[in-house]
Amino acid sequence: MKKKEELKVFISSSDSSCGECGENVGCGAWITLAEEKGALCLSCADLDHLVFLPSGDAALTRRARKYSTLAAVVLKWTRARKRYERQGLLVEVQALEQAEKDCLADFEVRERRRAREAIRREHLDRDYLNRFAMRVCELFPGCPAGRDAVIAEHACLKHSGRIGRSAWARRFDEGAVRLAVVAHIRHVETPYDELLMMGHDRGEARNIVTDKVDRILEQWAAPVTTGPMKPD
Repeated sequence: MKKKEELKVFISSSDSSCGECGENVGCGAWITLAEEKGALCLSCADLDHLVFLPSGDAALTRRARKYSTLAAVVLKWTRARKRYERQGLLVEVQALEQAEKDCLADFEVRERRRAREAIRREHLDRDYLNRFAMRVCELFPGCPAGRDAVIAEHACLKHSGRIGRSAWARRFDEGAVRLAVVAHIRHVETPYDELLMMGHDRGEARNIVTDKVDRILEQWAAPVTTGPMKPD
């Protein structure tokens, strides 16, 4: 069975007139699109009795949609991303009121669930950071004490797009961990940042500090040896 297409309401980005009543709705108006008539104002589209529910509360939106016999998704064109993005939902008043009652009734339950999930994600992330740091120590036993944790926290920062968030880093791939260590050495152990501030482009600055990065990387990768124990 073909899934029923949801109704769409658009926030216009240019002046337009209703194809049925002829009213100039202007820019920023809420309209629907009808194949034979073009843009229709909400009144002519028989949607003007609905109320707007902004995006942001997934539980409220889900319940309001369930209770509303008629609903429409509100979309707005975003120039930066060159696409329509959801702004919220138009639903019936009584549907929204019932949804709000339901959400209020189990608010504490949902808050506790969210808190548990946040703790679980934090534990998972902390475990990942610890394992990443251990992998740094394994591959670079000469890494100064405490630097493994600093490297892991920087490389694995959430939503950063850094190497520690890549798929191969999550497998603790040697190449990915090495890149994280190289980045740390470049920024902390060399004048790389100062070179950038002086106007060098990234390629030039990296070439200038390459030898020092390689020397430190070699030192950190060397096995840690301890001298013979002295007799008492």
